[in-house]
Amino acid sequence: MSSITCVDLHKSFDEVHAVDGFSLHVDAGDTVALLGPSGCGKTTTLRLIAGFERPDSGTIRADEKVLTGPGVFVPPEKRRVGLVFQDYALFPHYDVAGNVAYGLGRGADPERVEEVLEMVGLGGLAGRPVNELSGGQQQRVALARALAPSPELVLLDEPFSNLDASLRAKVRDEVREILQSQGVTSIFVTHDQEEALSVADTVAVVNDGHVEQVGTPEEVYSRPATRWVAGFLGEIEVLPGVASEGTVSCDLGTISGSSDLVGEVDVLIRPESLAIDTIAPSNHAAQSAVVVSRRFYGHDQMLELRLDSGRLVRARRLGFPAWHPGDRVRVWIDGPADVLARET
Repeated sequence: MSSITCVDLHKSFDEVHAVDGFSLHVDAGDTVALLGPSGCGKTTTLRLIAGFERPDSGTIRADEKVLTGPGVFVPPEKRRVGLVFQDYALFPHYDVAGNVAYGLGRGADPERVEEVLEMVGLGGLAGRPVNELSGGQQQRVALARALAPSPELVLLDEPFSNLDASLRAKVRDEVREILQSQGVTSIFVTHDQEEALSVADTVAVVNDGHVEQVGTPEEVYSRPATRWVAGFLGEIEVLPGVASEGTVSCDLGTISGSSDLVGEVDVLIRPESLAIDTIAPSNHAAQSAVVVSRRFYGHDQMLELRLDSGRLVRARRLGFPAWHPGDRVRVWIDGPADVLARET
């Protein structure tokens, strides 16, 4: 499998800058999610990598081979890229085997077709019409077709968006296992944070045509590089703080911070990083608060707390014990907290 490197890609459509300085390196065998809101340039970037679009400028390499660059453009059919489209793009007049064989071109080897069907858990369904399959099975047919010619890279565009919610988690786990078992380099586009964090080895958070942050799912979620990334990846509490000599003071107490930061900063804390109880452990500096509101979800509950300073913060805790408005509690930081320079 090949590594993929994109350097300073730009692509405009009339006055719209769809891709604006996009740079990313994908190690061979990694599964990378391009995560971002609609219209941020994710799918256009995927089309540039596939060769369906030519960038206005920038370079794309597979290992050291230039696929796109000054004076160089390798056509899509010679890039050894497998594609899984959002709507699967299966042929209704072909059976399962016929759809997979299409990915191999003329003279497709029936043994290779059967091999990849076994690989994706569809052995024995080769003669089944694709319109008789469930959404999850159709997804796996599309993946088998992409893997059949042994591509160097597999690209998936919103691969789970057409599945029912009840199927989505199951199918994405299956797809992840298949990609990992084959060791194939893969890039998939999604706007779903849960999907990106649960499937990918690496997440590239995309905004306005460029990468805001790259890291493991844990890194981008727990240590967002910017306020925008923090807000896009879920609920976040942003507290004003003051940094001095490697520590930061805020309404929730004093925490460690970068020694490079001095003066006004923003303290970013996920609700699940706040713990509450009637009595705080002796090794934590806790603040007094009162429960203002509660939303109960069964497996967990979201609590809005008013600190004695008057500031409102949210804490996500397990569903039990139950807390109710008016309860007096102690609250402290019991998880990752990020500190960034103050944004106006």
